[in-house]
Amino acid sequence: MNDVDAKEVLFPGLGDLEIANIEIDGDSVTVAARACAPEAPCPACGARSRRVHSRYQRRLADSAVGGRRVVVKLEVRRFRCRTMACARATFVEQVAGFTFRHGRRSLRLHTVLQAVALMLAGRAGARLSDVLNSTISRSTLLRMIRAMPDPQATTPRVLGVDDFALCKGHVYGAVLINVETRRPVDLLPDREATTLARWLTEHPGVEVICRDRAPGYAEGARVGAPNAVQVADRWHLFHNLTEAVERCVTRHSTRLREPARVPTREESAAALAELEKITTTAKADRAAHRYADRTHERHQAVHTLLDQGLSRREISRRLGLARGTVSRFARADAPEDLVVGKWQGRASVLDDYKPYLHQQWQEGRTTARTLFDEIRAAGYTGGLTVLRDYLRPLRSGSQPQDRSTRPPSVRDVTSWITRHPEGLTLEETLKLEGVLARCPELDTTANHVRTFAEMMTARTGRNQLTSWIDQVKATGPPELVSFVNGIVSDLRAVEAGLSLPFSSGAVDGQVNRIKMLKRQMFGRAGLDLLPKRVLLAS
Repeated sequence: MNDVDAKEVLFPGLGDLEIANIEIDGDSVTVAARACAPEAPCPACGARSRRVHSRYQRRLADSAVGGRRVVVKLEVRRFRCRTMACARATFVEQVAGFTFRHGRRSLRLHTVLQAVALMLAGRAGARLSDVLNSTISRSTLLRMIRAMPDPQATTPRVLGVDDFALCKGHVYGAVLINVETRRPVDLLPDREATTLARWLTEHPGVEVICRDRAPGYAEGARVGAPNAVQVADRWHLFHNLTEAVERCVTRHSTRLREPARVPTREESAAALAELEKITTTAKADRAAHRYADRTHERHQAVHTLLDQGLSRREISRRLGLARGTVSRFARADAPEDLVVGKWQGRASVLDDYKPYLHQQWQEGRTTARTLFDEIRAAGYTGGLTVLRDYLRPLRSGSQPQDRSTRPPSVRDVTSWITRHPEGLTLEETLKLEGVLARCPELDTTANHVRTFAEMMTARTGRNQLTSWIDQVKATGPPELVSFVNGIVSDLRAVEAGLSLPFSSGAVDGQVNRIKMLKRQMFGRAGLDLLPKRVLLAS
């Protein structure tokens, strides 16, 4: 390959560069080249000069070729500026498209590393650079981002604004988005109303502002762009409505359970007898578990030695038992005859409260702490452990409650009320109908929520919102009335949010992207780096 072909392969489009030699040594390629332009412009005054002052060699890293690192030894000239009034007496020529001032890399390699730094930041970018045979430190990559010029903020017609955490719980900034192109426009150092108002004043022309219901953004938009239409985000509106519904359902949580069927007298007697039997059997089993093995072993040992003809005194000496104990084992025909006395038939402090406990257990109230508080208020003097020991065999002897028969939770009912009816299963629909039938106030709440959801989906807020607010104030529960009062304070923005097609969905997507970039930079995502990565890498 001659020099002309090598130049076209390695440095296409660089007419002011002349290759003198190419040397391949292992995993590196060294290119000797020189600048050959007849003249060069002065970087200070722009005057072109042909007067050469001196020459020297620059060593530049270039993009890898064939998996080999490329080093360019470039001979450049220092020219004299021919303008007498210029502040520069001499200057060094630059090869257009290949070199830049004070650069130790070629312009194309510098461009590639800038893209790597913007996409991956320091640590991950340094690893990728090693794969590309262009070794560079993570700190240098971050310095390259800082050295990039700040992008010029454009003025979108539809602006979206939301806050993001610089230090979660302490320091927050604001991100501005062009909702129509879904690209970030600028990052603000805080979420104060004055900061947003200042930015809007400096960038006139915003017609629509999509925001959440935070009062700071509402005030900043009103001051900075008084003629712009403010749009409250629909997701935040319905989320606030869902929270109000959840508070309402919580207030009626006692009405969520289906009323239990009242058992007949015969059924109650049979259930109490069965539970008492379970309790007695479990108590005997527990005592047997503690003493039966030892009693059986001693009974067998005593009778074995008696069969051998030993006296009771000798048996007492061999087994280490008292003579009275040996006599009791000798008189007993079976080990079961010895389980008497304090292990059986002893009165319990719970005896007076067992019927009540059985009744509560049948109704599904099985929490030991709750039952303990109730019987203690009625005069029970025992401890919680005694009650738990008494209830333990009932838990092990009873079948676990079927999930389908459990009462719905507050979260379940809230979800059923706020979800689209077509998204509910048949079982969920039947359970919701039962809850609404038992609680008329929740039925009214569900009707109001359904009307609001239809209005939000059809974007008919300008025509129906006012009448919906009046209906809620007249018939709605206190939680929905509180929600409506909040809407009234921001009525125009809410009407626009329920009527116009704009929303803050694109803004929330950019907030998630900012979170990813912050995690990627391991805590170094300050306002000197983060805005450039967000704006230049989008």
